[in-house]
Amino acid sequence: MYFAAKPKDYRFYKRYTTHFTILIDDLEYNTEREHLIIPEYGRHLQKMINYAKSRETKEERNKVAKAIISVMGNLQPHLRDVPDFQHKLWDQLFIMSNFDIDVDSPYGEPSKEEIQARPEPLKYPQNHPKYRFYGNNIKTMIDVAVGWEEGELKEALKFTIANHMKKCFLNWNKDTVEDAVIFDHLYELSDGKLDLKNSEEGLSDSSSLMRAKSKYGGKSNSNKKSNKKKYSNNRKRY
Repeated sequence: MYFAAKPKDYRFYKRYTTHFTILIDDLEYNTEREHLIIPEYGRHLQKMINYAKSRETKEERNKVAKAIISVMGNLQPHLRDVPDFQHKLWDQLFIMSNFDIDVDSPYGEPSKEEIQARPEPLKYPQNHPKYRFYGNNIKTMIDVAVGWEEGELKEALKFTIANHMKKCFLNWNKDTVEDAVIFDHLYELSDGKLDLKNSEEGLSDSSSLMRAKSKYGGKSNSNKKSNKKKYSNNRKRY
């Protein structure tokens, strides 16, 4: 038992427990520590910035701030080739100091309101097109074509849009589609301003449009089989 211990052991136990109690009292928990504005740099860098803020002379603050910038650059070597890398580091220095550090930055002090300003919300398309398989970009292309002056360029653009519409239609429906259907849809989507119904020139064949897709989308199964056969023949040869 504890009382049966020798006086020498008792003195050691008392000294050990006193030292351990002091260590426990010195522990710091994250909930009690200062909030990190940019956690990626760690708490030691935040303490360095607080130390720079506590310096009395501006000359000394500038000296410490330059040392902090060099440390920040070493922590992110993958960003050295990014344009205005030093400018970003100085801006981050002011941000982590809560814009409360009086140092001479080569790029000037950033505006707190400008950095903390929230971006404007993105404007998502709210329209619900009748033919969704064409996509919203087709409607944008049609509106651009409507604004062009009559001529060869506009005529070529109309056929380009019609061919793209045909390819989108084939992606949605694998069967063939008549050119008259595409012309009717183009006429309807353009509010009657783009009319190819009476055109003598037709659109590209469905097979050529699908072939172009497979050309850029990857090799077909027949090509893979032929390559596999060639590879097996080469193995037998050697």
